[in-house]
Amino acid sequence: MSMEKNLVIVESPAKAKTIAKALGDGYLVTSSFGHIRDLSKKKIGIDYENGFTPDYVIPPDKKDLVKKLTKAAAEASVVWLASDEDREGEAIAWHLKETLQIPGEKIRRIAFHEITKNAILEAVENPRDIDMNLVMAQQARRVLDRLVGYEVSPVLWRKVKPRLSAGRVQSVALRLVVEREREILQFKATRSFRVEGLFTCPARNSEPFRAELDTRFNTEEQAREFLLSCIGADHTVTGIDRKKGQKSPAPPFTTSTLQQEASRKLGFSVSQTMSVAQRLYESGHITYMRTDSTQLSKMALALAKEIITGTFGAGYSKTRQYATRSKGAQEAHEAIRPTFMDKVTVEGTATDKKLYELIRKRALASQMADAQIDKTQITISCGNTGKQFMATGEVVVFEGFLKMYREGSDEDPEKNNGKPTLALPFLETGDNLNASQIRAIERFTQSPYRYTEASLVKKLEELGIGRPSTYAPTISTIIERQYVVKGDRPAKKRNYLELRLEGNQVTREECSENYGEERKKLFPEDIGILVNDFLMEHFHDIVDYNFTAKVEEDFDRIASGKLVWNKMLDNFYKPFRKTLDKALETSHPGKSERLLGNDPVTGKPVTVRLGRYGAMAQLGASDDPDKRYAGLQKGQLLESITLEEALRLFTLPRDLGVYQDFPVVVSTGRFGPYVKWQGKFISLAKTDDPYTVTLQRSIQLIEQSKTEDSKKHILEFPEEGIRILKGRYGPYITQNKKNYKIPRGTDPESLTLEDCMKIIQNKNNE
Repeated sequence: MSMEKNLVIVESPAKAKTIAKALGDGYLVTSSFGHIRDLSKKKIGIDYENGFTPDYVIPPDKKDLVKKLTKAAAEASVVWLASDEDREGEAIAWHLKETLQIPGEKIRRIAFHEITKNAILEAVENPRDIDMNLVMAQQARRVLDRLVGYEVSPVLWRKVKPRLSAGRVQSVALRLVVEREREILQFKATRSFRVEGLFTCPARNSEPFRAELDTRFNTEEQAREFLLSCIGADHTVTGIDRKKGQKSPAPPFTTSTLQQEASRKLGFSVSQTMSVAQRLYESGHITYMRTDSTQLSKMALALAKEIITGTFGAGYSKTRQYATRSKGAQEAHEAIRPTFMDKVTVEGTATDKKLYELIRKRALASQMADAQIDKTQITISCGNTGKQFMATGEVVVFEGFLKMYREGSDEDPEKNNGKPTLALPFLETGDNLNASQIRAIERFTQSPYRYTEASLVKKLEELGIGRPSTYAPTISTIIERQYVVKGDRPAKKRNYLELRLEGNQVTREECSENYGEERKKLFPEDIGILVNDFLMEHFHDIVDYNFTAKVEEDFDRIASGKLVWNKMLDNFYKPFRKTLDKALETSHPGKSERLLGNDPVTGKPVTVRLGRYGAMAQLGASDDPDKRYAGLQKGQLLESITLEEALRLFTLPRDLGVYQDFPVVVSTGRFGPYVKWQGKFISLAKTDDPYTVTLQRSIQLIEQSKTEDSKKHILEFPEEGIRILKGRYGPYITQNKKNYKIPRGTDPESLTLEDCMKIIQNKNNE
């Protein structure tokens, strides 16, 4: 066949390149660069009166591409639509057919979950029709999300704040983050005393081991009383429970579990994981990365067995097929695995290699034998106290899958007060023990954990909200809208008590520890909390977990042909319209202002509210001509800031003194805290506190800034206001607050005024 006879259209250039290699001559493989048309942005892009018919348009940036594709499709004898095999891919294939006006008899729909030569050729041998049920399921989701976004957002503009927006799944994700934050704010830590002893068995010359009392005490007095009761007490082994146990490997990755594990082990964001996985898939290295299946193909199972047996021995191999447990799992995909299991590494960036290695190890480990573990629990009586110490330990006697892979965890366990866990010695019932140390340590209950991107995905999946293709964009959206911020919080210090039994006395020591450090966690912003509260009050169905999960089930029913797409939308829209009208009629806009109390010095009221540039505190009534404003600091929220914390904000700006005849002032602004000196604004370091920073430290920052500025400066032509500076991306010319790139290969130090003027003129004429 000539090249023009077979036109293959995929959705990405990288995928086109890989497929072209597999198909060889006789096929022209090209890309649609994703969707070639979308809902019109005029009005809402949906005809309510005619069964929610979508008004699809070709975006301006795709018009030239569509012309080229239309011409190529008209000249071809056969058009192979090879977009991805999920609902989005099916919709892309249908849009191509409709937009390019390809006759049905010329179309061949092919799909494959891995881009390998065998898979592609098999798909070509077995083409199918476009699955209109999958197309309509995708269309229903797109239309429903447009209805919610376009109808609810104007209500937010009128009742809360201009330029806000709402989304169906995003609003539920936001609700989860806000509710978790409130759980943390309302949490009150309770304390108790944990007692632990360090024991040895002289008769067996044992190494020391640690055991914990099976009771915790609520007060210092109770803990002290128990320690005193241990003076002279006999410690005897009263029970030993030895059990054989086993640990089984986790299933191969689904989209959700890959996002979670890449976050835990590699520190990737959800969107970064999907971007790297997409690259690996399109390069032919892994199977399709949007899946909720944990199954592997027979070929993959056989190859995994061969690799494991050859590498570790037959005893390490155990072929298994995992049942997919995800709520509302869709489409018959495989789990995510390497396309060639024997390929240890791949070409590409460092992130490509790391994610590939993670996927490969997880897939292989899932086909390995269980780890065999000996678990031992020792019970130790404590004289006549009636209480017992318990020591637990485990020994891995056969590594099994652990030789290849260990699964990460979202939550850090209590770290045993910084001490390593000691192995248990061999003991028998009746053995007498010596207690070299018994101590009671004050411990505090742990507040709920804030979500990471990965743990939020896990929660959404548990609730049946969203699908593999929606997790990454959902989280990216609430962060981009600044409803939620991903950030860190430094550790806080707290004091705790430690009581020790030493001889016949109990000593008491006040210790301190760091706690509560958080990294890459999701924190709601004030505007996010305000939007959530308004939606909860007026659009409860939209943010209801069960309702949102039911909508996902309806999409699944459309995909399987059990529900008509626009009937589902009609059932949704009638009550939704009533809710919209009611919300617009309400006279209660979303309130952001909160009265904290009165300033004890001036007697003026102190309020906090959302201003144009974010959350702010106000000292004085609205009609007070001398009222003052101060922006809230990072991490402070309108609903939790105290009067004392708000009043502290008004101690800025602080006049620290004079340096080289110019005043040094420290304050904070839109971009964080800064030192102002000689008209320059110099940012404080993250470790500097604007409320306590000293003049000496500020001078240090000023001098650092001067040194950095001098390093940036290359040349200057003062009369024309032209400077040549070193920038983050190389040297550049600046004039009248405009920057101009210096052509590559040009020595910036050799530039004349004439050269600079020419570069500026050329840029302005473009």
